[in-house]
Parts: sequence; C-alpha cells; structure tokens
Amino acid sequence: MTTQKTTGIVVHPASTASDWWRSAVIYQVYPRSFADGNGDGMGDLQGIASKLPYLRDLGVDALWVSPFYPSPQADGGYDVADYRDIDPIFGTLADADILIGRAHELGLRVFVDLVPNHTSDEHPWFRRALASAPGSPERDWYIFRDVDPGSPEQRPNNWESDFGGPAWSKTPDGKQWYLHMFDTKQPDLNWENPAVREEFRGTLRFWLDRGVDGFRVDVAHALIKAPGLPDFAHSREELLAGEISTNECPYYDQDRLHEIVRDWRTVLDSYDGARAMVAEAWVQPYERLVKYVRPDEYHQAFNFEFLETPWDAKALRNGIVSSYRSNDSVGAPTTWVLSNHDVIRHATRLGLKESGADDSIWRTDNIDAEAGLRRARAATAMVLALPGSAYIYQGEELGLPEVLDLPASVRQDPTFHRTAGKRIGRDGCRVPIPWKKDAPAYGFNTTGESWLPQPEIFGELAADQQHGDPDSTLEMYRRLLKTRRERGLGNGELTLRDLGENVIAFDVANSQNVTTVIANLGQEPVELPQDATVIASSVPGVTSQLPTDATVWLARN
Repeated sequence: MTTQKTTGIVVHPASTASDWWRSAVIYQVYPRSFADGNGDGMGDLQGIASKLPYLRDLGVDALWVSPFYPSPQADGGYDVADYRDIDPIFGTLADADILIGRAHELGLRVFVDLVPNHTSDEHPWFRRALASAPGSPERDWYIFRDVDPGSPEQRPNNWESDFGGPAWSKTPDGKQWYLHMFDTKQPDLNWENPAVREEFRGTLRFWLDRGVDGFRVDVAHALIKAPGLPDFAHSREELLAGEISTNECPYYDQDRLHEIVRDWRTVLDSYDGARAMVAEAWVQPYERLVKYVRPDEYHQAFNFEFLETPWDAKALRNGIVSSYRSNDSVGAPTTWVLSNHDVIRHATRLGLKESGADDSIWRTDNIDAEAGLRRARAATAMVLALPGSAYIYQGEELGLPEVLDLPASVRQDPTFHRTAGKRIGRDGCRVPIPWKKDAPAYGFNTTGESWLPQPEIFGELAADQQHGDPDSTLEMYRRLLKTRRERGLGNGELTLRDLGENVIAFDVANSQNVTTVIANLGQEPVELPQDATVIASSVPGVTSQLPTDATVWLARN
C-alpha cells in the first residue's frame, strides 16, 4: 500500500490553555502491587516512595495512588473504613506526607482516590446506623428500606450488584434491607443527605491541605439514584453492550449528581496550584460523558468507551472523532486510557483469538500473546500521540500480560466469588509487578512474599531486564513520553488523514512542528512518505515501510 497526500480534516484545534492537567500523562499506582517496602508481601507507601525516581525517568507528569485508607480489604481497599487516615498495611499519615513531598521535589504531582459512592460496612458511620433505629438520622446516611412482613424475601427492587447477585442485603436484625451496588460489605451512601455531602467536603479539604494535587473519583456516575428507586426496566447485558444510554439505568448517571460535582469543584478552585479531579464515569454515549467535564465540574473523565473499542481501524477512528467532538464542545481535554486495575490488561485483551459475550474467553489458549503485545505497543504509541491527557497503569510499560491462570484459592476479587467463578474478576491485572529478574518476588520486596503469585514470565519482563534495551517495551514508553513532551503533542491541533480503511493516520501540529502518526491495523505494509523522518515507532527497524499492527511517529521535513 502506498500513502497518498491528502488535505485532511481538522478534528481538534490546538489548545491555548496552559493548565497542566490538559496534557498530563498520569501513572496509576495500585499500592498493594507496586513495591513492598517492609517485606510483608503487600505493597506500601514506602515502596512507592522508593520508586518515584523510576516514574520521573519514565517521563510521566503525575501519579494517581489507588486507595490506601483503613479498610478490611474486602474489595482491595475500595471498601473504606476511614477517609482521613492510612491503613497500617500501607503505612502512616507521615508516610503519605513523605510520599507527597518527595514526589513534588521530583516534579511529580499526586492524585489520590476518593471513594464516595459507598463505604465499608466496618466504617463507624455504618456501624452507628445499624446501632440506631430504622428512620433515625443515623440510618439516613445510607439507603435502607423496610422488609415487607408479608413477603420477607422480596427485595425493594430488581437492582443487581455490579459484582454479581442482588444489590440488597438484610441488616443483622432482619428488619430492613440496605443497598450495596457492589459487595455486601460496601453499603451505598445516601447522597440526598446534606450531612454526607458536608463530610466529603471536609475530606477533600483534609487531603488538599496535605498537598495532594487532585482526586480520581471512584464510581462517579452512581452517587444519585432515581427517585423512588424504581425497577431497572432493561437488563445488565443491554447496559454493558451499550444498547441503552446509562441514564436509563435508575442507579447510574442521574442528572442530579452533577450538583454534587459542582460543589466539589468550588472546593478545589479555592486552593492554589491548579488542583484537578478525574471522573471514573462508566457512561455512554459520549454525549452523556461530556456532561461530567463541563467547565464547572470535573477537569477530566476517563474515555472508557474508547478503551473498550476493538482493534479495528474504523471503530477506533470513529471513537477519536466522537471523543473530540464531544469534549471540545465544552472545552475539556479528552482523557485516554487503555488499562487500569479494573480491566483486562490491554497486552492480553488485544491478543484475543476469538471474542465472546462472557468471561469464558479469558483462557491462555485463546490468547495470542505475541500479537497482543505487538498491538498493545501500537495502541499505546497511537494514544500517546493524541492531544489531551493520558493515563498509564502500572506495569503496562513493561508489557505485562493479564495473569489468567491464578488458582481459585488465591483469588481475592469479590466479583469472582460472588459469581462462583463465572466472571474472572480483576486479580489478574493486580499481580505485583516485577522489578528485578534475579531477586525475591522479582524485586517486589526482599523477602519473596507476595499477596498474589507472580508467573515465571514476569522474570523476563522485569524492569531491570528491559532497562537500556532499545527494543524493549519500557524503553519504547520512555522514548514516546520524552518525544511527546519535546514536540508538545498533548496540546496540538489534530488533523485526520485518509490513508485507507485499515490505517489510522493523523497530524499533530503546533507552532513549532508537525508530527505525523500512522497506525497500520491492516494486513499489508504501509509505505511511509519520503518527506518525513521516523522519530519513534512501536516496533524496531521502521524505515520506509510500516508493518502490520504497528505505529510510527514521523517528523515532517
């Protein structure tokens, strides 16, 4: 295939705003699995602090640290028992202060997780609610409904937990039901209660006063439930398939939740230093997501619809265009992401041989690992060239695959257990990452302890094995991030070029340079233009032709 010069279509104008978060690359740290400073098999804040130079050298602008709060760990820390302290397994508030301070010294900003939809059932608020009478102010902090004496097993509605099974469980005395959209140990807060709202304003201020630069907000789409808690008229399958808009679900994406976000925004705006929030909002279509990033709401929202798009040039191209069209309408950056702690790692996801509607597809014999990594590198090279912000999940820069063959006996994700193993759960993307091949637990710590077992392949993928190897995934990430910064790709104007149905091609231009990006998703090589120089690529050795499942960055002569 030979490229043809085309005029192209401008789909995103260059940004004139200087806000750091508009073009930032942010690295997600899942504390349990990043680095273990005390050798107990669980990652901690001291471990994270020890690896901050690695993150600086990788070339990211900030790190987001997943929950480190006191928690029974029924859901990996997303069952919070105290929003203003540190769980002893991770360290102390003093350790958190040291981490934030050292990050700032290295030029890195720090986001922490805010988990506002639910607490742990061991949170003092819920314990106080259970100790009080039905209808009391204490119970009004959560969502309770009376048990019908005539039909004591009839739940208040047909809502299902996101982790499987019903979303209602009885209180210990059997007199009321309480709502939990996730695990039974994660009761949903009642955001209609002004006292709940005031408590979270205080939590925001607590962490902002300690110097954090922002928040990643968990389950941002679920805080407000439809009045009367009506039955869900559709199926969960229809919702997940994108066949209905998320606001048609009575416990998702309700318009009134935006008043809460606007209130939070006033708190952040009262601080200096351009503090920011990013929404974990699983909503569709794009027109619903854009409501979360209006000028007085969240600064960013993860582009999950793009994350879930298959490895198909037309679908990905349409996703890029739709994302910019929606976000540009409110002046918000598009926030690109390919992996996180809740989804199958994209090095595995993109290597599927056969797709399917359920989790039975996630088997080692259904994964082409070589193709998956090759596509993952190509997808990353494409995404990191797109203007806007981007998030990297720990270990993806090492090309880590999903660990699919963890035995049931070690799995901890409540999704796996609540569905009797029908849903594989999220443990496979949370396995502690490898730092050194010839070290205990591959350098995760010095004792060899690990809360989840690491596969043998992690040794070859360890950071020390990739460091300095120009063809490695780690060095590719470093090269891409360095070039992205030098050429100002995060703030450029994007012009889409037509180089064929199986090719995604675009120019990113600013006042200093023009970078052409070509991603070949077809079966035939793509001839590269002669008036350009290769400055980065997802595969080594690219000169005049781009092979399949590869992305190249070109400097125009």
